Amino acid sequence: MLTLDHLVIVAPDLAEGVAHVRDSLGLSMPEGGRHREMGTRNHLLRLGDAVFLEVIAVDSEAPTPSRARWFGLSGPARVRADWEAGRRLRGFVARTDDLVGVLAAQGNLLGQAATMTRGALSWRFGVRPDGAWPADGAAPHVMDWGLSSNPARTMPDFGARLDALILTHPDPDAARELHTALGLVEPPEIVRGDGPRWTARITTPSGFRTLT
Repeated sequence: MLTLDHLVIVAPDLAEGVAHVRDSLGLSMPEGGRHREMGTRNHLLRLGDAVFLEVIAVDSEAPTPSRARWFGLSGPARVRADWEAGRRLRGFVARTDDLVGVLAAQGNLLGQAATMTRGALSWRFGVRPDGAWPADGAAPHVMDWGLSSNPARTMPDFGARLDALILTHPDPDAARELHTALGLVEPPEIVRGDGPRWTARITTPSGFRTLT
């Protein structure tokens, strides 16, 4: 069983990603931290009691990791191309209490488990050998917080709440079958169109906003 944990914007540059969220939602994002295993850093925005938005980019001050970075960040040209095409909200991460079982069933799609850290937080995360998004983002990355927990409750609350998550996909039936096979709880709405492409509808203090 997989549950939505957080949304992910993959940015060519962290400041550029934070500016996109500010322009889209009218909200600033506090800094999260650094992931030394992947040479990345992030900013985070609470979207509920157990869901948040992450903007992630390569940490220019960190050494290059020995493996491919997660979220496709080892391919800067592709990251930039997706960014310019408006594919900025690239997908989401789903959490599970049985990461070993999920990866055993879907390892070719979701990758292998690796331990990740950010400050005092530690968790297990499925990473493909090439670091790419599963199904080009139509499927989530998967993780297990273990002894930690989703940190949304510890984040400042600026009044943003996730209202809906929508996947645009050229084959909606295939995407729905994939989400069913993964055991995704409360899967996103899926509509036909060019993609995969994600849209989040978010309630903010200034009203409904969309994030892509």
